[in-house]
Amino acid sequence: MTLDEMVKKIKNLPGSEGVGMILLHNGIVRGTSRDGRKVSGVKVAADRLKLDEIVNDQKKNPGIFEILVHVNEGELKVGEDLLLIAVAGDIREHVIPVLTDTLNTVKKFVTSKTEHFI
Repeated sequence: MTLDEMVKKIKNLPGSEGVGMILLHNGIVRGTSRDGRKVSGVKVAADRLKLDEIVNDQKKNPGIFEILVHVNEGELKVGEDLLLIAVAGDIREHVIPVLTDTLNTVKKFVTSKTEHFI
């Protein structure tokens, strides 16, 4: 799935006429770790059940219409998309905090990655 596909999917859902904002996150594999070491890639895994639980919980927030999350699992190289999130809602005051919270919660409880160092 791509960000373009996510946006099209949301816009084509019944009731999407109430959406005033779709906020997107595109996490990619960096060439360096947080501590500065060079990375050739990462191995990514995701807890799909926990992801569904988080998304369903976040959709209960006021003004939120839809949340789509795509985790690319497996061996990924530098520059490849790792985590895509689309949050659609009525106004930015509702959408921005939900994207931030969804991203942080997914990173903490759903995804795990093993970096491959050069």
